[in-house]
Amino acid sequence: MEDRGGAPLARLYDLTRRARLAASERELAFLLVNDSLALLPYRQSVLWRADAGVDCLSGVLQPEANGPYAQWLARLCLHLADEPPADGRLAAGDLPPALAAEWDDWWPAFGLVLPLGASEGLLLLADDEAWTDADIALAREWTQAWWHAFSALRRPKLTALSGWRERLRGAPARGAGRAWWKRRSVRVLAAVLLIAALPVRLTVLAPGELVPAHPAIVRAPLDGTIGSFHVQPNQTVTQGQALFGFDEMLIQGRLDVARQALATIETEYRQSSQQALADGRVKSQLALLTGKIDEKRAEVAYLGEQLARARVLAPQAGVVLFDDPSEWIGRPVSAGERILRIAAPDDIEVEAWLPLGDAVALEPGAEVKLYLNATPLAPVSARLRYLAHDAVQRPDGSYAYRVRATLDAPTAHRVGLKGAAKLYAGWVPMAYWALRRPLATVRVTLGL
Repeated sequence: MEDRGGAPLARLYDLTRRARLAASERELAFLLVNDSLALLPYRQSVLWRADAGVDCLSGVLQPEANGPYAQWLARLCLHLADEPPADGRLAAGDLPPALAAEWDDWWPAFGLVLPLGASEGLLLLADDEAWTDADIALAREWTQAWWHAFSALRRPKLTALSGWRERLRGAPARGAGRAWWKRRSVRVLAAVLLIAALPVRLTVLAPGELVPAHPAIVRAPLDGTIGSFHVQPNQTVTQGQALFGFDEMLIQGRLDVARQALATIETEYRQSSQQALADGRVKSQLALLTGKIDEKRAEVAYLGEQLARARVLAPQAGVVLFDDPSEWIGRPVSAGERILRIAAPDDIEVEAWLPLGDAVALEPGAEVKLYLNATPLAPVSARLRYLAHDAVQRPDGSYAYRVRATLDAPTAHRVGLKGAAKLYAGWVPMAYWALRRPLATVRVTLGL
């Protein structure tokens, strides 16, 4: 064999380096059928793959699949894939008569068959001189290195499907010789199922705040206009302390008129009593005057009571909770309208508003933690007292269920502080905890 520019091992090293640096399968195929000439002489070379047929020919940019030569090569490679020669050497006499009859039309006298992979492809070389053992050994070393580079190049595209494709073909999967419980896929599946079945505490978040538990509601005792306030918001008051008063001018004027009318009727009654001693006809008017006197006295008493009620007193000691006093002064109110609340300093509980989408099953006594915006690292612990049956509309237009929870211990935080309430339900699998909201969203979106 003639020297082609360097020792065979150096040329083999150069070809394997170029195979590793190839960027595509087509570049690798071109390198195999054309540049292998630098390693050993041949006249023709053919790359055949089981999944692609005649893939590449030496000296040809694109094989003509329907041409006579390509069709003969396809039949030849299919025969050799099933019955490859033991030493790789191939001659016309080694083929069936149908294939051997066309050998002289297409090929020189001596052929060489080099398997690629596990019966996944073939490299066919043809030359006018017989192949030596050194040629065959060098060619096999080169084709094995080339197939390794080719498999590494296409592995990222086939990794996801090759395992299942091989199993469908009946090929043994990786680790098939081991017991099923020792296989990596079984272990990964078991770990996923175990994690999905782990019990976790189901929790939901809702806006919450500290509110008085049992406040004293102070309502308007009569119809009128509020004239003055004697306390300020969040002021501590004692029982019986004046809170606010109504405009007394109207009530006082009506009371003065009623008293004057009562005095006039009483004077008329005394005069009629004196005249009744001399004139019997006047006695019949005394009963009418007596009824008017009783009526006016009742009116005076009622207006006096109204005047006394115009000044509202605190029914108990505590902290006064209401809006800005300037918004109430001069404002007409109706009897029974709520004006303010009085809450005991230590009578506090948690109020939260549970959205409709988070309405999970909560039992009385369930744990509730309120993370206040002012102190998010020191939650207030409480126990669920009740969950409203009906949802009510919130100021933002959404609907939510009212939740009340009793504090586990007294707190130094004042009434009115807001935050996020975390409500604890029962234990559920982690899969349910992770998929509850996504499944609910999908169900609402798709109407399932």
